[in-house]
Amino acid sequence: MQFLIATTNPGKVKEFREMLGSDRFDWMSLSDLPALPEVEETGFTFRANAMLKASSYARSTGHWTMADDSGLEVDALDKKPGIYSARWAQMHDAGKGDAANNALLLSQLTDTKQGDRSARFVCVLAVADPQGRIILTTRATMEGTIGLAPVGTNGFGYDPLFQVRGMQCTSAELAPAEKHRISHRGQALERMKQLLKMLPL
Repeated sequence: MQFLIATTNPGKVKEFREMLGSDRFDWMSLSDLPALPEVEETGFTFRANAMLKASSYARSTGHWTMADDSGLEVDALDKKPGIYSARWAQMHDAGKGDAANNALLLSQLTDTKQGDRSARFVCVLAVADPQGRIILTTRATMEGTIGLAPVGTNGFGYDPLFQVRGMQCTSAELAPAEKHRISHRGQALERMKQLLKMLPL
């Protein structure tokens, strides 16, 4: 059975496929359907955007669809960039992409002491049926702090800056299996994997 992952982000697609396996579903991504118009993320919360994307892409494709909305909340920035994490630098005319986002975040925290740089990654997943009805949602977080410089080459996004609570490393230094076990997306996907087993598909 085909199941759409509503993202073009190759890092996310890789994590979804690794975590969810291929024994039951044939996972596609939006990159496999390039003619689809992009769904505008108009929600004000991670949950609202995840549900919006899952529902919209399910209706337009006729496929069961899983969407996520995830991002970084930095307490010293009033939980920003939040839902705007992926386009944070672009919104501030400071470039585009992961490197630009990381550089802007570091500059915004220049005068923030290490003890005041607490942050968390948040992930909300939503599953919609082919009619666009939301059937399942999950949410998970990973706590940590923002470092003073990027460290590590694994992962994507803000991973090189995110120092995982209770560990002497950034998220970008974690091996994939370890990251899947403790990350916001890994935890949300594991919960979703268990919920999917209960659906009569």
